[in-house]
Amino acid sequence: MKINNRWYPKSVLVGSPVSTEQLCKRIAAESTVSAADVRAVFTALAPIMADYMAQGRSVKLDGIGTFYFTAVAAKGGVATEKEVTTNQITGVRVRFIPETRFSKNGAGSAAGKRAIRGLSDVEIEWEEWKGEEKKKPAKPKP
Repeated sequence: MKINNRWYPKSVLVGSPVSTEQLCKRIAAESTVSAADVRAVFTALAPIMADYMAQGRSVKLDGIGTFYFTAVAAKGGVATEKEVTTNQITGVRVRFIPETRFSKNGAGSAAGKRAIRGLSDVEIEWEEWKGEEKKKPAKPKP
């Protein structure tokens, strides 16, 4: 990817997103519960998480990370603390912080560990993409 006349690597998604049904089937295959039971838990999870977060709490899912709401405020702000009101809130965002795990640094490292934020211990293998970059549509002529 070219930004400001410099080239940088960019990750590329492969295939279509993994569906809830695919997740349910795989979790069922790797556990003692049925795909229907997994789907029931997933169905209940989102509104329950939203309820807790609406109460101002964060939700931590072990092995995944922490979810919480933040307010989106109107641009410009106000001059004093006393002028701040809920009327300035224009929206809400869901924020996510991946769980932190610790990995050993190389031999001879002073600290011996480094923090890594990620969803799992899976090592990602990067490879060069040999496909073609999508072309931007041509601008219409005036």
